[in-house]
Amino acid sequence: MHDEHRSQSVRRGLMAGLSAYLIWGMAPIYFKWVGFAAPLEVLCHRIVWSTLFLTWAITRKRKWGAVKRALTGRAFFVSLLTGALIAVNWLIYIMAVAHNHLVESSLGYYINPLLTVLLGILFLRERLTRVQWLAIAVAASGVVWLAVSYRAPLWISLALAFSFGFYGLIRKLGGQDPFAGLFAETVLLAPAALTYLVVLAVKGSGTFGHFGSFEGLTQGFALALAGPITAIPLVLFSDAANRLKLSTLGFLQYISPTLQLSLGVLAFGEHFSRAHAIAFALIWSALALYSAQAAWRQRKAAVG
Repeated sequence: MHDEHRSQSVRRGLMAGLSAYLIWGMAPIYFKWVGFAAPLEVLCHRIVWSTLFLTWAITRKRKWGAVKRALTGRAFFVSLLTGALIAVNWLIYIMAVAHNHLVESSLGYYINPLLTVLLGILFLRERLTRVQWLAIAVAASGVVWLAVSYRAPLWISLALAFSFGFYGLIRKLGGQDPFAGLFAETVLLAPAALTYLVVLAVKGSGTFGHFGSFEGLTQGFALALAGPITAIPLVLFSDAANRLKLSTLGFLQYISPTLQLSLGVLAFGEHFSRAHAIAFALIWSALALYSAQAAWRQRKAAVG
């Protein structure tokens, strides 16, 4: 009976994880849809509507105690810093989608897992095997190759990877509850975001609030969807993280950038050069090498 319950839990976790990464992977379709608004306006809507949606989620999960801890003392400054990092990450991503740089943004999210490992070595004194060091070296060679051969706008890839990498590192050091931490970040950003949206509305240059026409109503609904589109994958990911092994989650995380890359090239007609192909092949090889090593070590630990 215990094994059956465990099996059901794993299946539920797998479905939740797949759903989270599928939503993240298909998110460019949504951000293309809201391309009628400037990236900064979209970011502000994302912050405000995420705050409202997370208020409901926090109440439902009864995590207001964790929110209070995330907004007091040292944790307040941690939330302020991680909020700034995630806002930068969101803005760069929205701009990348709007200006047809999905290939570069997907590269950033392929780099991120290996960068996270490197940050763990530098700041958390974690140790790597020779195979894992080799994986990082192979991935780095892919980035260097692309920079030299194609002269691509690598700042997008690196900015996304570093902003999210340091965001994850600081969140780990802060030890905050995932929901409470994100809510604290968005609620701290919300006053500035809401002020900006109000200024746009007063000037008449905002795209939200024109409910007198069908187009205005549709645009308002589209921008309001930024809340659930941001928060729902987090809810699903949190459930998956509680039910699955880290090695399983490690493999699932590559679904999102793969879908983004596919959308950029196949759906939105972005250029994918030979230099891109070589760089991505090196990075995919590095990820496969690192993931295989991690899975082998976990299996060996479980058996031994």
